[in-house]
Amino acid sequence: MTFCRVPASLLYQLEQELDTDEKETMLFLCRDLMPDLCMSDVQQLLTALNEKEILTTINLSELLYRLKRFDLLKRFLGTGRAAVEATLANHPQMLSKYRVLMAELNEDLDKEDLRSLSFLLKNDFGTSHKEKSFLAIITDLEKLDLISPDHLDLIENCFLTIHRTDLAKKIEKYKLEVLGHFPTMNASTLQVSFPKLSLSDPPKIVNKGRAMNGACAVQAEEIHISIPETKEGLAQASNKYRMQSNPLGVCLIIDCIGNDAGLLMDTFKALHFEVHCRLFLTMEAMMHDLYEVARLKAHKDADCFVCVLVSRGNHQSIFCTDHVVPGFQLERLKDFFTGERCPDLLGKPKLFFIQNYTEPQNWQQNTSLTEADGNLCTIPQVADILWSHCMLDASALERSPTLSSYYLSALADLLIDPHKRKLPLLDILVELNNRIYEWNRINPAEQYLLLLKHTLRKKLFLSGN
Repeated sequence: MTFCRVPASLLYQLEQELDTDEKETMLFLCRDLMPDLCMSDVQQLLTALNEKEILTTINLSELLYRLKRFDLLKRFLGTGRAAVEATLANHPQMLSKYRVLMAELNEDLDKEDLRSLSFLLKNDFGTSHKEKSFLAIITDLEKLDLISPDHLDLIENCFLTIHRTDLAKKIEKYKLEVLGHFPTMNASTLQVSFPKLSLSDPPKIVNKGRAMNGACAVQAEEIHISIPETKEGLAQASNKYRMQSNPLGVCLIIDCIGNDAGLLMDTFKALHFEVHCRLFLTMEAMMHDLYEVARLKAHKDADCFVCVLVSRGNHQSIFCTDHVVPGFQLERLKDFFTGERCPDLLGKPKLFFIQNYTEPQNWQQNTSLTEADGNLCTIPQVADILWSHCMLDASALERSPTLSSYYLSALADLLIDPHKRKLPLLDILVELNNRIYEWNRINPAEQYLLLLKHTLRKKLFLSGN
């Protein structure tokens, strides 16, 4: 069959109608089509596509449709928006859905958003991107292998940081529809359906006879997600998380106050964790460290992950040392380490301990341990998460700047107690609740509010089992 190229005169006229931003978008959309060519202008791109017999009138219509140049569709190709949409629904599309998504996100960003993104990403680039467009930033991230069609966590987290949750939701929708990743469920749904969650069950992986909590190795064989139903499979299924690796896992400590870092380091080193301690971080530095720790190769052979965070904030966020308001939303902390975004932690317990010194204007008086409003914290929405969140009025730090957290000191004492370590972690945390309750009873001026939520699927012992 003879291929009919688009007339060069038509391509020339179309190119003359596009402005600078539209030309940049067209070049970006077509990068995957001509990966071996470094094209700097649209004429060169269109000519190359035409010569390679890629640029049919249908594909040209798709390009103009993505640019939202419906006037050019009508004038030069004699078609309209509805007709192109019908064709795209029933015809293989030339452009990748990933590039279409990035182009759509580009349209929704203003100059302030771009400045914020450039600031968040300057550590990844080493230089500022204040003068670059969003598509240019994405192109640079692709070159550094920090973003790809199936790896969008970095840019999604940036959108969440600058409070563009609308754009982050578009990425989540793309993951669901294109990559097959399921979005996070809300807490109420999880409570009902949790035992049947397919994603909560670790893949069946054989690694030299070593059974792991999660996906610790890549296998060529098919991965089985569901719980085995044979008698043999049931006999092998354990009701305890495996905790035998050495080290047990990575423990990230972020202390923006500075009074408990030493105690925390000693505690988790004694528990045989690989401890990474960060002091007095700004919001930007914390975001960077969370991203880098989530990418550590050490997670692959480890059995657990721990994050301890100490900072000023409010019930929903922390402020770090630069006191950024409204702050970093605690809901996002776990997102760096879910099995979806950190595959080496899939099926493994992820423990979060938060000491939040709430600013006076944000403090809601509630000293009851058992009657605390559950709506204050709905963090553990995915499997294998334990979330212990303690709040204390920040005025306690004003009265005593070197104050150590009783919550953290009691936690450390219980975790390293050789007798307590024989108990499941949840039992230890019940004892912690009791100690906090007694503290509040005899110290009315310094009241700790402690919230505990989890989606652990098995018993967890912080020792070999």
